[in-house]
Amino acid sequence: MPYVTASDGARIHYKDWGQGRPVVLSHGWPLNADSWEAQQLFLASNGFRAIAHDRRGHGRSTQTWLGNEMNTYADDLATLIDALDLRDATLVGFSTGGGEVARYVGRHGTARLAQLVLVSAVPPFMLKTDDNPGGVPVEVFDAIRAGSIADRSQLYRDLADGPFFGGNRPGAGPSQGVRDTFWLQGLQSGHRNAYECIAAFSATDFRADLDAFDVPTLVIHGDDDQVVPFEVGGKASAARIKNASLKAYPGAPHGITDTHKEQLNADLLEFLNS
Repeated sequence: MPYVTASDGARIHYKDWGQGRPVVLSHGWPLNADSWEAQQLFLASNGFRAIAHDRRGHGRSTQTWLGNEMNTYADDLATLIDALDLRDATLVGFSTGGGEVARYVGRHGTARLAQLVLVSAVPPFMLKTDDNPGGVPVEVFDAIRAGSIADRSQLYRDLADGPFFGGNRPGAGPSQGVRDTFWLQGLQSGHRNAYECIAAFSATDFRADLDAFDVPTLVIHGDDDQVVPFEVGGKASAARIKNASLKAYPGAPHGITDTHKEQLNADLLEFLNS
């Protein structure tokens, strides 16, 4: 399996499919690169080089004790992009991966980039604070942390069966296989890595990073997202990023990479070819 090595020696696994202009896909919590399979196969089949990596502490990458925060995640992404010498790349970030992509721009700029895409992404800032009164209360994330310590296997079951894919809505619900895949990928992450990543995605302020976006940007978000609420995430990011385009998916949950994969794939392809 291919890896790149980060500055602290961590090995970052990646999947590199197809040929053409590069599209780099950053996954959500507590998942890994396999969560992008539907998009990666589609893009590679339509003339693009689709690359997806396992964030440190997740999937097949090193379960480091340190570095489970956005600056290091972004630097690991830069290591991958530089090692593969990618140019004119499109970065696509889902959920936590959207924060990773935003922080990459804030720390490393857009010299190697042509486009950016945020999908159900955590920027600009999830946590409710005095200067972010519309954010999500810290008690919500404290409950996720408590669930992770008490029984993280059940936590991942509950997320997959409920809010992540919208299975707690009347008449909604993904297949058992989709839900099982979420649970399996979650348990492939390191316990400490996944635990610390909760703070990384919830308490990191990406507002200054979004201000540095200077390439065409597409923001996609479900308007019934129960994990990263539409008003907190996609709508706020699109309003902040200069000249961003926003696509809201009516009634869609957080996990649209699975529940709305055909629509998402079509929108990604249209944007890539624009």
